[in-house]
Amino acid sequence: MKTIKALIFDMGGVLVDLDIEDCKRAFKDLLGFDRIDELIDPCHQKGIYGDLEEGTLSAEEFRRIVLSESRPGSRPGLVDEAMWHILVGISPYKAELLNRLAQKYDLYLLSNNNPICMPHSTKLFEEAGAPLDKVFRNCFLSYEVKALKPSEKFYKSVIEEIGLPAEQMLFIDDSQKNVDGSIAAGLPAVYYQPGTDLSALLADVLDDPEIKMEGAC
Repeated sequence: MKTIKALIFDMGGVLVDLDIEDCKRAFKDLLGFDRIDELIDPCHQKGIYGDLEEGTLSAEEFRRIVLSESRPGSRPGLVDEAMWHILVGISPYKAELLNRLAQKYDLYLLSNNNPICMPHSTKLFEEAGAPLDKVFRNCFLSYEVKALKPSEKFYKSVIEEIGLPAEQMLFIDDSQKNVDGSIAAGLPAVYYQPGTDLSALLADVLDDPEIKMEGAC
């Protein structure tokens, strides 16, 4: 592999552990919103959830639609609380890994995300000891870019914004569909299997054994 200068990470599933089923239960238990099964997916959200992540639907509009189909008397704050159930946390070794990598590489975030989950995600990184504004040079978020992975538009905008030759960048995602889309758009990418050792994958792909951490996972 050619010299890599920039590492670009997906957030959910790669850095932040997710629990899709717990999120679905929360929407049903807290709100009585049963249609969540149609909207939520580990990698590619659908319907109003997808619109929220693409930035074509505001957080206020999303809450209003969910509440219109929820139990009478449900509050907007419960929508946010239910959404946050998808975010489990960050493994301590991954937080340490990010801090190590930031000393050798330019780090970026590229995430299908939304304005309800993002503040809670930011808090998780801070609590883990890897604050977003300290570790990453920039965060490319779908609802701000107005595009969703695996669209070519999203990847092309990231390549242009970072400004390095594409072959000097590497994107890591837990969806093979997103990896394939990235490669098709000219951005080198590798697949990460959630629950496996991220440091081992990067040590192998980057041919940098110093990245490997003992006791990871």
